[in-house]
Amino acid sequence: FQLERDMVRGIMQPGEFFEVFIDTPIQIAEERDVKGLYKKARLGELKNFTGIDSPYEIPKAPEIHINTTKLSVDEAAEEIAKKLFG
Repeated sequence: FQLERDMVRGIMQPGEFFEVFIDTPIQIAEERDVKGLYKKARLGELKNFTGIDSPYEIPKAPEIHINTTKLSVDEAAEEIAKKLFG
């Protein structure tokens, strides 16, 4: 959640913390869910499941924003590596 993200950001030295937002619509996340966790959460078998019965707070200012509907896994990994390693 944002409060915890801000707390960690305040603890770390500048440049030591990079917030990465993996932006995936919930419908896509459910389609990709090979473990069936979303189904279990919707049936009430899993409690406090983010996006189902526990809120998800979109990051306000992530250093890296990966839109998984536009980037492949390899492209996303490359974007993250560029930010981390230059």
